[in-house]
Amino acid sequence: MNKLEAFGYIAAQAARGDITFPTSVNAVLRLQLALDDPDCHVDEAIRLVLSEPQLAARTVALANTAAYGSGAGGAQVNNVRAAVLRIGYRRLRGLVAALMVRQFGHRIADPLLRARAEQLWTHSVQVAALAQALARHVTKVDPDTALFAGIVHEVGGFYLLSRADEFPGLLEDDTENWGVLVEDVASVEIMRKLAIPADVADAVCGLRDAVLSQEPQSLLDTLVLANRYAMVASPLGGVGQHDDYASGPLDAATLQLLRSEAADTAQALGDVALV
Repeated sequence: MNKLEAFGYIAAQAARGDITFPTSVNAVLRLQLALDDPDCHVDEAIRLVLSEPQLAARTVALANTAAYGSGAGGAQVNNVRAAVLRIGYRRLRGLVAALMVRQFGHRIADPLLRARAEQLWTHSVQVAALAQALARHVTKVDPDTALFAGIVHEVGGFYLLSRADEFPGLLEDDTENWGVLVEDVASVEIMRKLAIPADVADAVCGLRDAVLSQEPQSLLDTLVLANRYAMVASPLGGVGQHDDYASGPLDAATLQLLRSEAADTAQALGDVALV
């Protein structure tokens, strides 16, 4: 099977919903669905978080960042119950999404592909943390939704990397950008299977060809800006980046503030291990 045939095969599978997740993703997906249940009691949520040690550790770490009120001498939490109560279910969902997306790397065996998955994960974490800060200070959209959208915005790329092991050379020298097309097709179906909210899915799907508004104020604008100012680029290409604040809507002082605020959140999200 040549490269074009391989891309066509993967795209056709995705288009008809024939997407299989690693066992680890399925486990976290069950956790996400439980937390989405409006009748889920806090004690059940805590039990579910404790069932995933990485999630438990990241929940406490995130609750102890300045973004969630622990800065400037604020009290530190040292247990999952206090952390869940501090950050709340909606913010916890962003962490669950981070763990779920991260687990897509579970099936990648090739060391070069794993390195690209590591870079894609670092990029996604930076975009998510910047999106949350941008939402607070610039676009005024819901910060937790922005964080969640940033985490899942490259889910199609993770899936494509996870399938590239089966097709040696699939992602090398893709001058015709077939990978971009397949990634976008896969993203739509994966987000449907993961029950990603429509507003988030629409923003993610619109990201590649988006034009930034003169006065950024939407979730899509937030993702565009977060991609633009992330320090680590996606290894799969996509939305353009630059560090030249003079050509963008943010001045140097604002950009520095946003990156500083995003740093703790990025660290709390980014330590989820790729297994």
